[in-house]
Amino acid sequence: MAGLAIIFIVLIYLGILALLIVSNWKIYTKAGKPGWACIIPIYNFIILLEIIGKPWWWLLLMMIPLANIVFAIWAVNLLSKSFGKTEGFTVGLLLLPIIFYPILGLGDATYKGPAGDYKPQTVA
Repeated sequence: MAGLAIIFIVLIYLGILALLIVSNWKIYTKAGKPGWACIIPIYNFIILLEIIGKPWWWLLLMMIPLANIVFAIWAVNLLSKSFGKTEGFTVGLLLLPIIFYPILGLGDATYKGPAGDYKPQTVA
């Protein structure tokens, strides 16, 4: 009986993991980056920094204890803004990522440019 419970838990875990990978893949492709980049460690963060419009050396800041928490929250906020979402959505991404990343990736959110700096071109 314990074996079935473990198998059930593993299947739920793998399902959640697959959902988050697919969601991140779609987030990267919506931003014009290769989707496969989301599954490569360290490289995925470099591409994320390109999506949010920050320099590569932010990766070094992510290695400083306590400062990494601040920069990670800031990066998630910039990701939210890059898709035209508000700070409330950022809180959702931080506290309930299993719900909000699929909303961002699989929903109708569109990439607006780094940190939402997209400027639509006007036709004269």
